[in-house]
Amino acid sequence: MTALPHRWPGRYTDRHGTEEIVFESDGRELIRTTIRGVRFESDSMDDLGALAGAPPEQMFSFFDGALCSCLLEWEVPIPVEVRGSGVRPGVLRCALRLGDPAGPRHGLDEQTLTTTLLLDGHEFRNADGQGDIESALCDVQRKLPRAARMKACISCAWSDYNPAGNGFMAGLACFRDAKERYRQVDGKHGPTGIFALWQDLTEFVQETWLCPEFEHRGAHEGYRGPFPG
Repeated sequence: MTALPHRWPGRYTDRHGTEEIVFESDGRELIRTTIRGVRFESDSMDDLGALAGAPPEQMFSFFDGALCSCLLEWEVPIPVEVRGSGVRPGVLRCALRLGDPAGPRHGLDEQTLTTTLLLDGHEFRNADGQGDIESALCDVQRKLPRAARMKACISCAWSDYNPAGNGFMAGLACFRDAKERYRQVDGKHGPTGIFALWQDLTEFVQETWLCPEFEHRGAHEGYRGPFPG
């Protein structure tokens, strides 16, 4: 199995106990980890499924093939640009609680996300009740000092979501190879709408990914508008 370039320290907790784990990711559409000797993989933390089929039920709980009834925790580096101080190293601590199945058509009875940015000895935490990475990171950015701005794909000038919606994480489209056209996007439809440009996206990325072509998002960028909005 090909090694993935990024390793995030983490922890898995359920009714059987807690285990320190490591998440491996390409920063785009793939996340892998091993829990109790079982390999899991997905493009999103809320949809981790076993690679070799369903392991014994007594080891884990599943809903629609994905882990549930557990707590997933992980840490991701997030640089923060501070006016007058340059780029500071930040760490984003994430905790995703996946509840119990509520029925075949009702999903889980709980899915909550807590994100806390550690920066220069201070903690900046998202508000309760936010269920996806986009909302949580927007809230964290609002709580940072005005001079501080996160450097990640979620805050980049070249990223946008499909107007049809997005999931818990990833699915963020990067348009770094179509910058001039993306600068003209002003809505959904028409010659300067996001749908007209969609086929020219470079790739899909995770919100916490960062590439050398990063530029801070401005006040009127793309379909989704400014960050944090």
